[in-house]
Amino acid sequence: MTTHAPQAAQAVTLPTTLDEAVAALAAMPTAVPVAGGTDLMAAVNSGQLRPAALVGLGRISEIRGWQYQDGHALLGAGLTHARMGRPDFAALIPALAAAARAAGPPHIRNAGTLGGNIATAAPTGDALPVLAALEATLIIAGPGGARREIPVSHLLAGVEMLRGGELIGYVRVPLLHAPQVFLKATGRTGPGRALASVALVLDPARRGVRCAVGAIAPMPLRPLEAEQWVAGLIDWDNDRALVPEALHAFGEYVAAACIPDPAPEPDGSVTPLPPAVLHLRRTVAALARRALGRALS
Repeated sequence: MTTHAPQAAQAVTLPTTLDEAVAALAAMPTAVPVAGGTDLMAAVNSGQLRPAALVGLGRISEIRGWQYQDGHALLGAGLTHARMGRPDFAALIPALAAAARAAGPPHIRNAGTLGGNIATAAPTGDALPVLAALEATLIIAGPGGARREIPVSHLLAGVEMLRGGELIGYVRVPLLHAPQVFLKATGRTGPGRALASVALVLDPARRGVRCAVGAIAPMPLRPLEAEQWVAGLIDWDNDRALVPEALHAFGEYVAAACIPDPAPEPDGSVTPLPPAVLHLRRTVAALARRALGRALS
């Protein structure tokens, strides 16, 4: 704690390539990378963060688009939410486009980037459950032109972290060519921070369902048993049919897996969940049920 006003940033570097940005970060260990700045500038304005230097990523054209690669889409970390929300991108990865369109008001979507959403790893990041459900992989750029790959779930869970001088360069996403859905519930009308969100994708080639629940925990949650259970009930050879009762049960299964009942007390009694938590569990159940229903329709 101090009564002195924190110092403002002392230097701003504006590289034009990914390797130049990595070199700048390696040369200035206290520097902070910034792309859209939607989260960073909020922290600066509130006094929570005063970086000694900034490395701006806005001029690096190589990470602002995407390309096809061996049945995957290689997405640049500099893609903005606004760009991902456009129809051509939506035809490629529908759930990620839906999440991008729900990310907030226009000025946030125009500035916020895919890489920033991942690096900030805020629980309410709309892209995060989609990337978890898609089992996306991050391509990390390091000093000396080094590149390494890690599953996005490893970074979000803290299993693997970015090292000094490293940046998220690209996100590799499998192209499933199958229905994908992203839904979220907010506490107000219109775009806003999610109280809960659900991403669901079908993988017909593997006869699988992948689901991730966002905003209710520090990282997206994958209800793996619920995924496997409902995938075994879908008639993949007959228009992906599923009885309505199973659809309802799937929602309850997902919600109970992500927001379980409290463990019994030593005397065997069970403390009921608070009303607010019960409401959140009902919300997750409804989102999961609707997401699967839309994917199968």
